[in-house]
Amino acid sequence: MGENNESRQKLLEIARREFLANGYQKASLRKICNEAGLTTGAVYFLFQDKSGLFQAVVDEPLARLRETMERHFHEEADSDFTAYVRVRGDHDHFTEELVTLLYDYYDEMTLLLHKSQGSAYEDITDRITAQLDDYYITLAERYAAACPGKQVNRYMLHWFSHEQIHSFVHLLTHVRDRDEALHDIQPVIEWLIDGWLNYVLEDAP
Repeated sequence: MGENNESRQKLLEIARREFLANGYQKASLRKICNEAGLTTGAVYFLFQDKSGLFQAVVDEPLARLRETMERHFHEEADSDFTAYVRVRGDHDHFTEELVTLLYDYYDEMTLLLHKSQGSAYEDITDRITAQLDDYYITLAERYAAACPGKQVNRYMLHWFSHEQIHSFVHLLTHVRDRDEALHDIQPVIEWLIDGWLNYVLEDAP
């Protein structure tokens, strides 16, 4: 059992480097195994195939990202829009938590965003955007209920979901330092929140 765990960890570390260097499609299992001093049979035994190996590299960070987002969504679901007063910085804690997570797993996030073509994760940004849409439609409907004569503008709701994801993709692509990233993303989040509150509803017919 201990030997299998050691082999697993060695394969994961070397696979992470190989996927980062060459992307999922061009990554070589033979090269990974040679560097690990193991046979390709070890990959098939421990991970089934290259897809399983890639999944093992990115799944824990992705699961933690989803858990963080869902916890935030549940907290916001309790918002009372009839009494809500917008205060600048009221999402700073969540923003810091999210940036810390993304940069703790910077390599894995880079794999998901830029190196996953051909894998089961190549549409990951679309999936996360859809997850945001599902959450935001519920929140926006509660917001509309607190604003007589208003209804949800679904086009704008989807646009804001897309822009939120794009903002973090851009951040991870162009900013490597965590503190700099937090500094850069905070005004973006403020702008997105203000825009969401101002434009996610429209006049009802």
